[in-house]
Amino acid sequence: MQGVYVNNQRPASKKAVKEAIAADPSTVVLEATSLFGNEFGGPVDMAPDGSYNFVGPDPYNKRNFYGTIKKAGTSIKVT
Repeated sequence: MQGVYVNNQRPASKKAVKEAIAADPSTVVLEATSLFGNEFGGPVDMAPDGSYNFVGPDPYNKRNFYGTIKKAGTSIKVT
């Protein structure tokens, strides 16, 4: 599970992540949390194609919502 930021802040809900992706995907940043270094960390629009599971608002202390960002080319969706 990765963390997520919207405009350099932790989002309050999955809905906030969805709205930010729809408005401007470059404002959403994935936070790599794996100790093994096998996760993408950076702006969603720069991520390789694939699925990214996230948790929020804080992956370490407060897990109130979960979601998946799916990227295929320029298409980015949150489920």
